[in-house]
Amino acid sequence: MSSGQKHLIKCRCVLPQFKKLENPPAHRFTVFSVVNDDGTVVVKHSQCNNCGAVHKVTDICVSEILQGKDNMNSLIRIEDIKPSIHSNFVGILETSFADLATWEYVQFIVENKKWGEFAVLTTESDGDDVHGKYIRVLGESFCKVESFTRTTTTGEIL
Repeated sequence: MSSGQKHLIKCRCVLPQFKKLENPPAHRFTVFSVVNDDGTVVVKHSQCNNCGAVHKVTDICVSEILQGKDNMNSLIRIEDIKPSIHSNFVGILETSFADLATWEYVQFIVENKKWGEFAVLTTESDGDDVHGKYIRVLGESFCKVESFTRTTTTGEIL
């Protein structure tokens, strides 16, 4: 049975707040991909949420920019997903200002009846602690929003 994964894709653009830096970091944006049982990723196209460049996503964290493609009408949008999932999920995703990748992940969980799986809605850092919330899909119309705290350690390993 296939699985789903949100991951980052690197674009060639730079966010406006970093443009004045000597070596500005390239923008990264989140996409959702389906991973087949054999570990291969289903190839898809995604659009950068900053510059609009269309990427051909070929693996986890791997893409190539399609030259001359700043728009494709065949790209999935949030409006395309809304009718395929229950209004309970739509309300939570809208009030959480979820990105397209999160909408796609919730749709994947529902369509594949992967009850109990979850998609992260928000994360915030506070020193070594990361706080957030996620939506756990428990059935076709039933879900639960839960919060979490995770401590990250960047110290020396002995």
